[in-house]
Amino acid sequence: MQIHWWAKHLLIGILSVFFLMFGIDLLIATYRLNNPHEFIMGFFASNLIIMISAVGVLYPAIKIFTRLRTINAEEDDSNQ
Repeated sequence: MQIHWWAKHLLIGILSVFFLMFGIDLLIATYRLNNPHEFIMGFFASNLIIMISAVGVLYPAIKIFTRLRTINAEEDDSNQ
């Protein structure tokens, strides 16, 4: 069960980093557009992708950090 937990959070993190890079690339490409309507649509779409993927990066990072803290706290309690 431990491997499943780690694999799930690492997969979420890796996919989120991929989409974060994709969103940033889309944002940069949006600034090269000449049509203002296409710019607005691309700008908001890229920002939505960036925000969602940023949450996808933060979620596993916080979960892993919390899990490692509780494991270290349990080890400290058992040593005393």
